Amino acid sequence: MTTLVACSHGTDSPEGQRAVEHLVDLVRQLLPETRVVQAFVDVQEPTLLDVVEQERSLDDVVVVPLLLSVGFHTAVDIADAVRPHDNVRQGEPLGTHPLIAEVLADRLHATVADTWLPGDHIVLAAAGSSNPAAVADVTAAAAHLGRLVPVPITIGYASAIDPRIGDAVASARRDGAARVVAASHVLAPGYFAGLVRRSGADLVSDPLGVDVRIAEVVVDRFNAA
Repeated sequence: MTTLVACSHGTDSPEGQRAVEHLVDLVRQLLPETRVVQAFVDVQEPTLLDVVEQERSLDDVVVVPLLLSVGFHTAVDIADAVRPHDNVRQGEPLGTHPLIAEVLADRLHATVADTWLPGDHIVLAAAGSSNPAAVADVTAAAAHLGRLVPVPITIGYASAIDPRIGDAVASARRDGAARVVAASHVLAPGYFAGLVRRSGADLVSDPLGVDVRIAEVVVDRFNAA
């Protein structure tokens, strides 16, 4: 048997904590014969290092990042926890999977009440990382989303690199957008979701949240690893 370690960033937001817990519960329902445990790289416990050390003595382990792109946490925190152990492997983050774009499109449709207007513009609002692979991941996510919505999309980042979300919103307006919708490319309520809300966009979609399609992506990453 192989244990799935669902590794998220961690958050102080009780709402965000509940969302991730419910998502992991959905993964358990999809994998009833697999042990599924949570771990965190920051803010919350148990830490990933502690969970890997415990679980590797019982089973083979696959760590699936509940993150939407590669970056410091995948390349350093998770990789450092996985690398020393022959029976521990690391899955890919979730954000480039087409099902994530489907969930994001649904959140956007709810935000605009299923009505896109002339002059609408979407800013895909991502957490941000200086890792070039993270930029490639977000670009791929924007391309997937672009096939599902009928309006232009640009990208803004909450941290690490430019353009920042607020700047991307302002740039869209300067280029003639009549209504700017920030697409929250974040998994759950918390710090980054708050930054998206304060970006100055006319409308802001909810975080991806709890959705069986996201749980299916976690299972897919687990199986692929």
